Amino acid sequence: MKIVRGLRWKVLALIMLGTIINYIDRNTLGILAPMLKEELHFTTEQYSYIVSVFQLCYSLMQPIAGYVTDLIGLKFGYAMFAFVWGSAAALHAFSGGWQSMAFFRGLLGISEAAAMPSGAKTATLWFPAKERSIATGWFNTGSSVGAMIAPPLVIWLSVTWSWQIAFVVTGLLGVGLSMLWLALYRNPENHPRLTKEEHAYILDGQEQVQLPKPSMKRVVTMRKFWGIAAARFLTEPAWQTFSFWIPLYMVSTRGMDIKQFALFAWLPFLFADIGCVLSGYLSPFFAKRFRMSLVNSRIAGIGIGAVCMIGPALIGLTSSPITAIFLFSVGAFAHQMLSSLLYALVTDTFEKQDVATATGFGGMAGYMGGMIFSLIIGQLASTIGYEPLFVCLSVFDITAFIVVLVVLGQWGRNKVTPPAMPSGAHAD
Repeated sequence: MKIVRGLRWKVLALIMLGTIINYIDRNTLGILAPMLKEELHFTTEQYSYIVSVFQLCYSLMQPIAGYVTDLIGLKFGYAMFAFVWGSAAALHAFSGGWQSMAFFRGLLGISEAAAMPSGAKTATLWFPAKERSIATGWFNTGSSVGAMIAPPLVIWLSVTWSWQIAFVVTGLLGVGLSMLWLALYRNPENHPRLTKEEHAYILDGQEQVQLPKPSMKRVVTMRKFWGIAAARFLTEPAWQTFSFWIPLYMVSTRGMDIKQFALFAWLPFLFADIGCVLSGYLSPFFAKRFRMSLVNSRIAGIGIGAVCMIGPALIGLTSSPITAIFLFSVGAFAHQMLSSLLYALVTDTFEKQDVATATGFGGMAGYMGGMIFSLIIGQLASTIGYEPLFVCLSVFDITAFIVVLVVLGQWGRNKVTPPAMPSGAHAD
């Protein structure tokens, strides 16, 4: 077979495509929420139950999906989960009320839970340590690219045909992805198109020993895991709010109709893309400029993201819906910056065989936080309004930064030889 130079970046593009499709399928519900409330006759509180079922199933399944992926391998694990999530997304079209919608939503949550652990494992297997923050930043960009593509695509499908067709079409994307992944993906040691030079570069600085089997017990007994899990619990409510509640808020509170919203809905997720990509390059910059350890450089970037989360807290002070979307955009930028670096911390601090498992358990903590906050929004949005709840998101993220700094900060270890800026991003 023909050798491909820079193959790791092609593999990264493939897992990024998977993340894009994952988030298109995930965000279809939130985009259609104003329409579905009328069509299926459910309340804001019942909508919060639908969202929370997804979050509960997703959170509980993430460590299992991560463990299964570690156990049976990335190739077959990711393909299997992608096929199921695509099918589940398409089945939303058969919903007749909020209960059936919640059932299909739970099935989607169970199957989509493998996406982020698989992405983190791909970054670990295919990239040397000094490039992993870049790799995790790029694959995590897929979440905001998918969320950015989803509003115009889903609204166009629903207005042109129906909301049912919107679910079917977006769901079939996941089914197609599973087949594409199965056909194209191999681990580095088994890939016939990988050059020897690039394989050696990927393995640079990695200890080559026989790895033990993945272990859930080993992961959850580590102090560093609980620091990351606590941070995920505190930060994930922001992204869940952006994904599932912005459309309903802008239509019900800010007076936009769904077509007007489609003109601006992509903007927060464009800013989120920038946050993902910038986070990957910010960490090597801090390491080189301030001679930080790799872990401390990640934490510094998380701190910047946490400070920028002030944006959503200011939404209640503006009367302009466009300004409100801009402030959401600042929050999306901030969240994806710190979220990508939290994923990078997992790849830095856990052994290869435990990366997907640790990512899954961290995701479980995050989505439990998101689920609790969604239920709170469902109960309080109609009484105290959304804006005070947006203030909480800023407080949560700043608290998460403090937790990560205290638990994972490498005190007195900044004076190290920093990794070079990753020129390998463009050359082998």
